[in-house]
Amino acid sequence: MSPLERAEANFAWKLVLPTIAVLSLLILYPLLYNIYLSFFDVQLNGDKAFVGLGNYTKLLANPDYYSAIGTTALYLLGTVVGTTLLGLAMALLLKDPFPGRGLVNAAIMLPYVAPVISVVFGWQFLFDPISGVFNYLMVDVLHIWTERVNLIGDPDSALGVVILFDIWKHAPIAYMLILSKLVSIPRDQYEAASIDGYGPVGRFFHVTLPELHFVLATVILLRLIWNLNRFEDVYLLAPNVQTLPIFTYYQAFTGVIDQGLAAATSVIQLGVLCVFIWFYIKKVMKW
Repeated sequence: MSPLERAEANFAWKLVLPTIAVLSLLILYPLLYNIYLSFFDVQLNGDKAFVGLGNYTKLLANPDYYSAIGTTALYLLGTVVGTTLLGLAMALLLKDPFPGRGLVNAAIMLPYVAPVISVVFGWQFLFDPISGVFNYLMVDVLHIWTERVNLIGDPDSALGVVILFDIWKHAPIAYMLILSKLVSIPRDQYEAASIDGYGPVGRFFHVTLPELHFVLATVILLRLIWNLNRFEDVYLLAPNVQTLPIFTYYQAFTGVIDQGLAAATSVIQLGVLCVFIWFYIKKVMKW
């Protein structure tokens, strides 16, 4: 390197060092400390006893852990597929300009930007077994059910409510990402496909879908990464739905507290997240 290039490199490092220091303090240190704790039996008074892989062995022998994995898999499948399909459907319906589209877009984005605590309370009222609108419609108006049910209180049905809530709240961001790509597709591609004899369905599969390949992959992988860590939405709406973040929280802070076991749970979850992130960077972003 020439003296000028060396000086520019040193200056560049000086610019990024504060950011690196902050990220190390806020992210890297807690991450490494959590891995460190996963090898110890942590007492409430702060004492730690080294147990090696004992926490991991104990975790893999815990049937509740596998139940949490199954719940998380269903949650991921329902939310990622539902969010992507709903966002795609809305984008296809609203891609062409029409009067008031800006207001419609603003209304669609409201669930995503609204504070989670406020919309959670709204959904809890909606499904309340006594005064909720949903039970009123199902029992008193439509007469589909003979009695009111507590969908959020019942763990068997609470997962479905949580999935619907996540789809409703996060489909707008999928809609905006897909729409931004959809409106940039050249119209002459659709005209050429029409000349070749393709109808609306054929144009969707031969023109629209290939053009949306990158953004759809981005939406799916980002939703997988985000929802694998999703805590506040699930816990506030239905704490009886034990996805992996909720399971980790209960292990670390409630009942028979076992922070070493909770740390081991989060380390395994981190490994899964790293696989998703690597796949996203290598296969989607192609870095």
